Amino acid sequence: MDQVIRVLVVDDHRLVRAGLVALLSAEEDLVVVGEASDGAEAVDVATATAPDVVLMDLSMPGVDGVSATAAVLAVLPSTAVVVLTSFIDQAQVRRALDAGAVGYLLKDAEPRDVLAGVRAAAAGHAPLDPRVTRALLPSRRAQDPAAGLSEREREVLGLVAQGLANKQIARTLGISEHTVKVHVGKVLRVLGVSGRTAAAVWARENL
Repeated sequence: MDQVIRVLVVDDHRLVRAGLVALLSAEEDLVVVGEASDGAEAVDVATATAPDVVLMDLSMPGVDGVSATAAVLAVLPSTAVVVLTSFIDQAQVRRALDAGAVGYLLKDAEPRDVLAGVRAAAAGHAPLDPRVTRALLPSRRAQDPAAGLSEREREVLGLVAQGLANKQIARTLGISEHTVKVHVGKVLRVLGVSGRTAAAVWARENL
């Protein structure tokens, strides 16, 4: 069996949490290490359990999912936060990703897609429901934004799409990590996207 993935479930609805816990616990490679009913509790439980993946609701009383995502990642930067919500509007998607979430799934998704999303996030990928892609890619209708990228910048973008970190990209291309950061910054500006996850989605859809 592959290494077990430790998951924290955060949602203010008890029934939703129970359903997610049952779904996850039925899988041999997944284990639920904690539950939380609001953002503040999520930070406390995450700090205590150090999960690999957090399934994070957005709309919760008190500390919302966006603030909780940022707070969890401030303490546990290597944890992957995947938003699981009913909201699909562009502002919500961007706020969540800007806070550091690596994925964005919808609550009406197929159970197998939620499980696949957890596994993908644990493996360093960016699980995104296809229905949020349009919100992430406002420039898709523009005439090939990538035309403004150099060949090296396209190479960097391709490796970002594979989930590689800057250090790994630098090693792969034989350039410095600082140079990679410069290239990534240029890619984000040219594509008009808010972060690495959105750039990865753009690359998978367009390159």
